[in-house]
Amino acid sequence: MEIVNKIESAKIIKKISIVIFGTLLLTISAKIKVPFYPVPMTMQTFVVVLIGITLGWKLGLATVIAYLFEGVIGLPVFAGTPEQGIGISYIIGPTGGYLIGFIFSVFIAGFVNLNKNLFIRFYLISLSIIIIYIPGVPWLAYLAGWEVAYVWGIKNFVLAEMLKISILTLSTKKLLKVRNFI
Repeated sequence: MEIVNKIESAKIIKKISIVIFGTLLLTISAKIKVPFYPVPMTMQTFVVVLIGITLGWKLGLATVIAYLFEGVIGLPVFAGTPEQGIGISYIIGPTGGYLIGFIFSVFIAGFVNLNKNLFIRFYLISLSIIIIYIPGVPWLAYLAGWEVAYVWGIKNFVLAEMLKISILTLSTKKLLKVRNFI
């Protein structure tokens, strides 16, 4: 019985370590940015989908929710922190909707069956990234207007997102193998 408890404890510690590593990866990806305003171009969308693919939806959701919690309590984990505020004040700012979209994105990337042909994978990964924009753009439009939301919340990101989607699509089969070790 004691051996079973030790094995279960080791599994829990492993999963907590993976979540902490994932939040660190998200933080680093937030700091790699092209300083657009009001929404910076970062590597976060790539990393959110990467986390979903490699960790699956349960551990992926835990990671993204932990990351958002870190930001809400004031840790400088987001792209514009600490310069543009921390905590709740940052979440309700222009990028708040996109941050909420991360939750849906990681779920979709981790839940859908990506063991399909190249075109289906491309479509599903595109869906995982587009879902970030569904709460993000209307929130930005609410704060800054639809013209700003279109130009600075969608248009300037299309090429970068297509590149991220392409890289993830081509890497998916290898990334799915990581999930077997978790």
